[in-house]
Amino acid sequence: MDILLILTYTAICITIFKVFKIPLNKWTVPTAALGGVVLIGTLILLMNYNHPFTQIGNQIYSTTPIVSGVRGRVVEVPVQANKPLKQGDVLFKIDPIPYQAEVAKKQAQIKEANQSALGLESSFQEALASKAKAVAERDKAKRELDRYQRGFDKGAFTEQQLDTRRQAYKAAESTVNVANAKIERAQLALESEIDGENTTVVRLIEELRQAEFNLEQTIVRAPTDGFATQLALRPGVMAVPLPLAPVMSYVHQEDIHYMAAFRQNSLQRLKSGYEAEFVFRALPGKVFKGEVVELLPVIGEGQFQARGALLGTDALRTSGRVFVKLKITDDLSQYNLPLGTAVEVAVYSDKFTHVSIMRKVLIRMKSWQNFLYLDH
Repeated sequence: MDILLILTYTAICITIFKVFKIPLNKWTVPTAALGGVVLIGTLILLMNYNHPFTQIGNQIYSTTPIVSGVRGRVVEVPVQANKPLKQGDVLFKIDPIPYQAEVAKKQAQIKEANQSALGLESSFQEALASKAKAVAERDKAKRELDRYQRGFDKGAFTEQQLDTRRQAYKAAESTVNVANAKIERAQLALESEIDGENTTVVRLIEELRQAEFNLEQTIVRAPTDGFATQLALRPGVMAVPLPLAPVMSYVHQEDIHYMAAFRQNSLQRLKSGYEAEFVFRALPGKVFKGEVVELLPVIGEGQFQARGALLGTDALRTSGRVFVKLKITDDLSQYNLPLGTAVEVAVYSDKFTHVSIMRKVLIRMKSWQNFLYLDH
């Protein structure tokens, strides 16, 4: 742009010299040159600072890498590349047979567990009956032991006969202890509940919910309105739930915004609401109006993360540009502009507004320049 301004001033000087027939001598030519340096230099400095311009800009858009929620072989890809989709439309399907089998298995296990839970009460009553029988056998053995003890004291029984009855009583007492343990175990199983439901049944129900969720994940749907592009997915591909192995890229349908990188010199002249003009290389000879949406509060070159090595001096020598988010207010619907189109942007602050006329002239001249290019 500086060259365009110099050429314009040169053309004006030549015209003035020709029209007014000013002689070329050691006074007129240096005066015109020096005047051009002062005038153009002042205007350029005022214009560049107060009404910044950048050639580094792009239309921005967000994409989502589509990753399957479960592992499986792709059996169907009904989506077509670059065709508009609504939220919830099917992107692709994974073979559901293994997950259907898992759901059926969990359903069968829940029915079995429910039957087992109904039998816990019977098991508890059976344990009580076993204990009652064991207590009766123990009491009988105790009576026999007492009778033989009295007979032994009178000399009617031998020591061996008394010891046999004593061992029989101890065996009966152990049987009662075993029966008590069975009752305790049956009671714990009967009272093992969560919100009135047997714990085994609850666990299996949660496993069934997980299996049903996995079955739902075999159908991958569009997360929002948008479209899939550069679609290479075909039936037969093995999809895996890994973040580093997406199977397609999905472009979201959102409001169109533009991002431009400005020099830090003009940082104080970049504010939300300032008027902006856009030049597309794809649309030579046209200039579009817009405005600044926001100034990003960070510069990427200054970031650092926790790591084992300390930062050195070289890490502070980088000098990045300021990212500015903008939008176009003119209607672009009649133009074929793919997402990510390059753009050049000029921002007009509220300082030295009369100088902005020069920037507007130059940016329009820049737009016409886009007709001229060579392929190397």
